[in-house]
Amino acid sequence: MDYRPLGRTGIEVSSICLGSMTWGQQNSEAEGHAQMDAALDRGVNFFDTAEMYAVPARAETYGRTEEIIGTWFASRGSRNKVILATKVVGPTSSTYIRGGETRLDRANIEAAVEASLKRLQSDYIDLYQLHWPDRPIRAFGDLGYSPGEERDSVPLEETLAVLDDLVRAGKVRAVGVSNETPWGVMRFLGLAESGRGPRMASIQNPYSFLNRSFEARLAEIAIREDCGLLAYAPLGAGTLTGKYLNGHKPAGARLTLFPQNTRYQGPRAEAAIAAYVALAEQHGLDPAQMALAYVLSRPFMTAAIIGATTMAQLETNLQAAEVALGQEVLDGIEEIHKVHTYPCP
Repeated sequence: MDYRPLGRTGIEVSSICLGSMTWGQQNSEAEGHAQMDAALDRGVNFFDTAEMYAVPARAETYGRTEEIIGTWFASRGSRNKVILATKVVGPTSSTYIRGGETRLDRANIEAAVEASLKRLQSDYIDLYQLHWPDRPIRAFGDLGYSPGEERDSVPLEETLAVLDDLVRAGKVRAVGVSNETPWGVMRFLGLAESGRGPRMASIQNPYSFLNRSFEARLAEIAIREDCGLLAYAPLGAGTLTGKYLNGHKPAGARLTLFPQNTRYQGPRAEAAIAAYVALAEQHGLDPAQMALAYVLSRPFMTAAIIGATTMAQLETNLQAAEVALGQEVLDGIEEIHKVHTYPCP
């Protein structure tokens, strides 16, 4: 396992980050604990969660993933061994989260932090992220911008001021954004440079063979500003393993249980996935490991966030950190990308 700087914070994180959004819904508390044990044993020191997890989000599971991490911290005494990232939700209509009036304002952020700390059984959060912007944008990988969608939103200055107070109080060590745009990232960085609050350390956005839009939109910022990518969905919700090809619906698999997640499905996605799986098989590579190894090799990458519902999947994903892709494989990936440039968000 290699370790990389988290922005300019002085914090070093493993290049593989353990995602947790299935814990409390698809995975039990015991299974979540076992995954954390295994990942820590393999050198993973970086875990990612959010106040709204488990996913798909619903009232019955809101905050459950943080609770599972909290009981693991308490039972293992391992809080100081982990760099923990969590997130505060942006505007949502989910009435079970602070009455459905969630905004990135002082009242909401302060309430969210206190509740997360309690669930996590921790005095601090290492990386506190804004799950999505307060202003209307095309989030979660969608492209485009429509000025007509504008509405009143919490000023970035106000949001950053609250985060500044949390850092000064020792409740948060570093801050980051998620599902953010180039304008938003640069605006936050500019405010920090003018002394208006802490500097954003990372950008958690989608990145995989199925969605490389980060390269055109944010990669230069990530490199020049030391604000690296925390890539979520690097396996496209598991589709890049090839297990869903040709209409297969494996028992217990995530998209079998939750077919409403259609982001990485459809004819265009299917054609791209089939091409990447065929390339992996041609070179004797596991498709999941090839996909993760590619993500990890990008110069703007801080960490790839992996998720697993079984220990076998977790082991396969962890081994990707040891896979080096040869030039022939990299060339093959680029040839496929020319044909399937943006098959899905």
